[in-house]
Amino acid sequence: MIIADTGFFLALFNANDRYHQQALSVLNRIHEPLLTTHPVISETCYLLVARGGGIQQECNFLIDVAEQAFQVFDLQLIHFQRMASLIQQYADLPMDYADASLVVLAETLHHGKILTTDRRDFAVYRWDDVNLFENLLFA
Repeated sequence: MIIADTGFFLALFNANDRYHQQALSVLNRIHEPLLTTHPVISETCYLLVARGGGIQQECNFLIDVAEQAFQVFDLQLIHFQRMASLIQQYADLPMDYADASLVVLAETLHHGKILTTDRRDFAVYRWDDVNLFENLLFA
């Protein structure tokens, strides 16, 4: 499973995004399922509309969610304390809820293979406090 972040989805669903072709290329060459979180889905929906993509891009994305084009990790109550701790730990960046959920996901999967356009933050974040993420979008 490969973790998918908001920026990857924005690039994938918006043909005008500067990483659109790169996202398509990576998607065509990887042969593992994608996994994301509900906070990433919410953030993606909001940003698709806010960045001018309109509700059609948002609806296309939601249809992919419904058709299980990728899997969605179900955060549990125990994860919220860890996310709060991570948000405090990375307050200087700052870390948001969606990013914290992906760090928790990496800790659950025991790997940090991710697709994200957010090179700066995911180069700083550590899952299990010590392990680097491997950003496959720029590999």
